[in-house]
Amino acid sequence: MRTRTVLTLVGSVAALTLPFTVPASAADTPVLTTGSLGGTAVAVGDVLTAPLATGTSATLYSSATGTSGIKCTSSQFTATVTDNPTAPGTATESVSGQSFDSSSCTSNVLGVTGVTSITVDNLPYTTAAASAGTLTVTPASGSTIQTTVKLTTLLGSITCVYQAPSLSGTASNTDTSINFTSQAFTKTSGSSLCFSAGYFTAKYAPVTDGGVPVYTN
Repeated sequence: MRTRTVLTLVGSVAALTLPFTVPASAADTPVLTTGSLGGTAVAVGDVLTAPLATGTSATLYSSATGTSGIKCTSSQFTATVTDNPTAPGTATESVSGQSFDSSSCTSNVLGVTGVTSITVDNLPYTTAAASAGTLTVTPASGSTIQTTVKLTTLLGSITCVYQAPSLSGTASNTDTSINFTSQAFTKTSGSSLCFSAGYFTAKYAPVTDGGVPVYTN
């Protein structure tokens, strides 16, 4: 009777343990995959790209809730994956490019007649993409995130420089997008026609690796 009791106990413990066993394939899923959640791992060195989401604009407004500033309907970023650990975790990317097509940009600031160029300086930046869906963009040590905006005005051409210590965003698997909302920049140089602060908002989608959508696990 005692032997049967011990065997029964061992069997019960095994039965309770088995349902919590994680398959090796699931345990090895990295933070970034292509094609689907739990899909093919994004390799270190792969280049990720994304345009603005269809029907959206990237904006740099003078206040977090206002609509005065600059709007662009064409922009793209490029980033190289530098680390893609097992999920849950944080993948890292090196942002080597973020471009704005000045021909798609307009300004409604009083006295400004056109947008000559928008240049993202001090690249590369580092992006940390967490399994929770958060994004943090930081510059190199001792540097800063910086954007230089050149405008034409009724009084001639002006250059406005804006800086931020970091940017925070989110990633969504619904449309494989990344989103930035009212990220604050401070004007560090420029004429009085440059607004004193800038708030950047943009949605980039889809994020792809070789044309295949990228998901965050």
